[in-house]
Amino acid sequence: MTPEEVAFAFVEAVNAKQIERISELMTPDHVYIEPAGGEVAGHEKMREGWVGYFAMVPDYHIEVAEAFSRENTVVLLGTAAGTLTKDGTLDPKNRWSVPAAWRVVVEGEQVAVWQLYVNLEPIVRIFERL
Repeated sequence: MTPEEVAFAFVEAVNAKQIERISELMTPDHVYIEPAGGEVAGHEKMREGWVGYFAMVPDYHIEVAEAFSRENTVVLLGTAAGTLTKDGTLDPKNRWSVPAAWRVVVEGEQVAVWQLYVNLEPIVRIFERL
């Protein structure tokens, strides 16, 4: 697979909530870089992170509008959306959708770095009232 194909396979796995496929597509030393710059490193930590995130945002979805790549780095531009929940109930007032960008560094046929750029303010406002 090309780096772009790997990045899109990762997005497809995320959108389908396929934890095993997400896990297969992460390198052992996979790093997630948060919008504020914090990092979560390690395959198992991120696997657990996705499980927890899907419990909190069960309908999380990435919509990619454009993709650009150079060598092993892919940039995805689009939208991230979902509904925050504490009990699994998807209340429309807790739904959010924000423009987003991802920087994806690919090693072989796996994602080594998944970096998210997004304005978290709308999501934080919903989270604070839950």
